[in-house]
Amino acid sequence: MNIHNHSHYGHEAHSVHIAEFIPQLLLALPFAAALVLYIFAAVSSRRYKPWPLYRTFFWCLGIICALAAVAGPIAHRVHTDFTVHMISHLLLGMLAPLLLVLGAPLTLVLRTLNVNLARRLSYILRSRFVRIPSHPVTAALLNVGGLWLLYTTDLYEAMHRNMLFHLFIHIHVFLAGYLFTASLIYMDPMPHRVSYLYRASVLWIALAGHGILSKYVYNQPPAGVPKAQAEAGGMLMYYGGDVIDMALIFILCLQWFRAARPRALVHEPAKS
Repeated sequence: MNIHNHSHYGHEAHSVHIAEFIPQLLLALPFAAALVLYIFAAVSSRRYKPWPLYRTFFWCLGIICALAAVAGPIAHRVHTDFTVHMISHLLLGMLAPLLLVLGAPLTLVLRTLNVNLARRLSYILRSRFVRIPSHPVTAALLNVGGLWLLYTTDLYEAMHRNMLFHLFIHIHVFLAGYLFTASLIYMDPMPHRVSYLYRASVLWIALAGHGILSKYVYNQPPAGVPKAQAEAGGMLMYYGGDVIDMALIFILCLQWFRAARPRALVHEPAKS
C-alpha cells in the first residue's frame, strides 16, 4: 500500500513538473530566439555602420528580465504566491518592454534587410493593421485595461487552471506593455506619430489607471488570493510600477525637450 501511494504521488509530482515546464518552455523560446537574432543582426549591420553597443545592452537586459518572468524560480512560484506573480508582472509587462524598446529592434531590422524587404516592412508599418494597435490610446487600453480585466474578474484564477489561458495572458501582458511603451517613446520608425502633449496626456491617464488598480488589488484581492499577499502585491505593483514609470516619463520628457529646443533657438531674436 505504501509503495502504491509513493508511486502515485511520484507520478503526480512528475505530471505537475511537466505541466509547469511546457508553458515555461513555450514562453521562453521566442525570447531566446529574439536574443540570438538581434545579436546576429547587430553583428551583420557592422558591414554598413556599427550598431550602438548600448542598444544591444538594453536588448539583452530586457530579454533577461522577460526570461526571468516566464521561466525559472519566479515562474514556478507565481501559481502559489501573488507577490511573486506581481514581480513577474513588473518584469514582463513593464521593465522588459521598456528595455527592449530602447534596443530599437525595428531600426536594426530595417538596417539589416535588403532594400526590397525593408520597403515591404515599411509598408506594413504604415498599414492600418499596425496603426490602430500602435496608437497610444489603443495601446493604453490594451495594457491597463487588460490588467483591470485580469485582476477584477475570474481570469486570474482561470490562468492558473488552464495552460492556454496562462500562455495567452502572459503573451498579452508582454505585447501590450511593449506596444504601450513603443507608442509613447519613439525609438523606432513610427509612421503614424502623435504630438508629445498627446502622448504625455495618455501616459498620465494610464498611470492613474494603473495606480488605482494597484489600490483596488490591495483592498479587493483577486479570487483565491490571500489578503496578506494581495496587500504585498498591491504595494509592489504601486511602488515598483512608479519606479519604472519614472524612467518612462524621464525619457519622454527628454525627447520632448530635445525636439523643442531647436525650434526655440530658431525663433529666438538675434542679439544686437
